[in-house]
Amino acid sequence: MTILITGANRGIGRALLDGYRGTGADAIGTARGALPEGAGWQALDVTDPASARALAARLAGQPITTLICNAGVYADKGQRLEDGYPAEIWAESFAVNVTGVFLTVQALLPNLRAAAAAKGLARIAIISSQMASHTRAPGGSYAYRASKAAALNLGRNLATDLRAEGIAVGIYHPGWVQTEMGGSGAEIAPDVAAAGLRTRFAALDMATTGCFETWDGTPHAY
Repeated sequence: MTILITGANRGIGRALLDGYRGTGADAIGTARGALPEGAGWQALDVTDPASARALAARLAGQPITTLICNAGVYADKGQRLEDGYPAEIWAESFAVNVTGVFLTVQALLPNLRAAAAAKGLARIAIISSQMASHTRAPGGSYAYRASKAAALNLGRNLATDLRAEGIAVGIYHPGWVQTEMGGSGAEIAPDVAAAGLRTRFAALDMATTGCFETWDGTPHAY
């Protein structure tokens, strides 16, 4: 069983990677730029199609049972409606949070298909946010909210298209987590969020494909 986690060099991604490795799982972490020390790391800039293709070439023939699309940015934190949200913030938010998810899935689809053919099931887990839900609209963070809503929509449609191949897709709110993105005043520690998410991923199957859930298993409104 091979698990691949994008953006695994810090925050929730690193907690997920450490949690899986702690159980003895074969877990690959990706990072942009300089890779952390040790084995099991792969370079990936999720915004760069060539980087995604290079990763796929290096992993050619290796089944991936679970692909966790975790890499993300919150580029518009603190921006003002009156004079903030420049175009480059929108471009970065969608390049990482939406296009990056699609390019990663697209590049590693052969690996997921190989796992599904061998095991009867492969999984894609997309880390979105409760800020993606149309039921929550407290204002602000327009680029982040819009990009995470797009990632939710992307995951739902991937679930439809990949169902027949035995590839289940789940979309998840990781909680308000004490990371660089979430801040020190957030509600839960990364290892708590990661433990809950790993339980959610393990439960993902064809009966629940297309789900949008929180880290603790609560179904979330779309």
